[in-house]
Amino acid sequence: MISKNTPTNWFQTVLRITLGALMVLAAIGHMTFQREEFQAQVPNWIPLSKDFVVIASGVVELLLGLGMIFLTNYKVWIGIALAIFYVLIFPGNIAQYLNHTDAFGLDTDQARLIRLFFQPVLILWALWSTGAIKAWKTKS
Repeated sequence: MISKNTPTNWFQTVLRITLGALMVLAAIGHMTFQREEFQAQVPNWIPLSKDFVVIASGVVELLLGLGMIFLTNYKVWIGIALAIFYVLIFPGNIAQYLNHTDAFGLDTDQARLIRLFFQPVLILWALWSTGAIKAWKTKS
């Protein structure tokens, strides 16, 4: 069983809280001023309203962001959940690249392609900053 709370150092804590705050900001953007841009990332093959997908993912981002900041006793599980979330939304980034969709200032194929390489960075950030990688390695 993976421990829900593995000790982390001060730098991991700063990065965990920073990522949590960025998730809260992204959630606010999903539900307000960046809503249309996020809708542009929803793949056409998803059988739900783009607006619903954006709002629902914004709610999930808000919960995960707040969890990253405040639920320190469950930080490992929150980190794993956030990493899974990043994997689940990755098809939207791929769709933005394949469909040549302009959003968030990504107005060239090169910019959209470069962005794809940041998703693994976010996944590792979520896992490392919460101690999830260490917990996985030391599970009994």
